[in-house]
Amino acid sequence: MIQVITAANIAQNAELMEQAWRLRHKIFVEEMGWSAIARDDKREIDEFDDEYAVHLLAVEDDEVVGYSRLLPTARPYVLSKHLPQLCESAPPSSPHIVEWSRIGVAGPARTSGRRLNPTALAILTAIVEWGLPRGLKGFVSEMPTSWLLRLLQLHIYALPLGLPQMIDDVEIVAVNAGFDARSLRQLQKMRGTTESVLSPESRAAARLAS
Repeated sequence: MIQVITAANIAQNAELMEQAWRLRHKIFVEEMGWSAIARDDKREIDEFDDEYAVHLLAVEDDEVVGYSRLLPTARPYVLSKHLPQLCESAPPSSPHIVEWSRIGVAGPARTSGRRLNPTALAILTAIVEWGLPRGLKGFVSEMPTSWLLRLLQLHIYALPLGLPQMIDDVEIVAVNAGFDARSLRQLQKMRGTTESVLSPESRAAARLAS
């Protein structure tokens, strides 16, 4: 299940968020070598983890096995503030578009081969399922160029915002990706079920927003 954590419920989910901060540190600092964001307490937190951030936690048996973050693009976000060189023109800014970043899956939940990781697929499904009732129409993200085809196969309309560039030895492209109800149906088809990926608490919040 995907637990959606915002400023409204982060205090009630402090233990899960502690796991999330540590998972981020393990993935991005210890495994990917982002030494500039290393912290002695092994918790990866940055300037954007504020009251505007939306945290998506994949939780299995009370353990966080996957994570990603959504940020509003109507205010400064990672791409617009730190990586604008990835865009040919001004980075997107809209109340209907979020930035999808800090995407990571814990080691034991990873899969190999060409198949899309089930945890990552559930998180992406959660973005669409949770976002549509809130008027979201898409996301921007900085990702390996190999992800572009996968997004299109999931009926998410991914368009590059600029040419790929090498960042930390990985070819990265900024993408503006649109989604709608057809995207959700395709994601559900890929998962093999129409059941919600959201936790009961997050599902109730999504219904209230519709």
